[in-house]
Amino acid sequence: MKRTIIISNLIFGVLLLALTIFCFSPQTSYADAPKDVKIVYDSNAQTLAVTITHKSPFPGFHHIKTVEIKKNAAVVSTTNYDTQPKDVPFIYTYKVKAVTGDKLEATATCNISGSKTATITVSGTNK
Repeated sequence: MKRTIIISNLIFGVLLLALTIFCFSPQTSYADAPKDVKIVYDSNAQTLAVTITHKSPFPGFHHIKTVEIKKNAAVVSTTNYDTQPKDVPFIYTYKVKAVTGDKLEATATCNISGSKTATITVSGTNK
């Protein structure tokens, strides 16, 4: 009889622990990768505007952690964030010197799960 109670308590404890982990795991509860990333280069101001769609009910907990900017496959900027704006989509702007033909790439990475990348080639008509 005592052995059955010990085994029952052990099984209950394991199930309770598994349920707790599942319910409070941010990856399964709140996380999603950025839904969309769009970039626009302004040749006159030499700025890259990165528009990010990443909805989060808790922007201090679940947010865009980094935005990495590459020019012709070389990293030119990595910016870290501790939170994100509440309004979605939101725009971050970066100074980037580029000329016609340069390939610009922006990758937005969620602090919990996933990333999204957008790429453009600078043309003479970019804004």
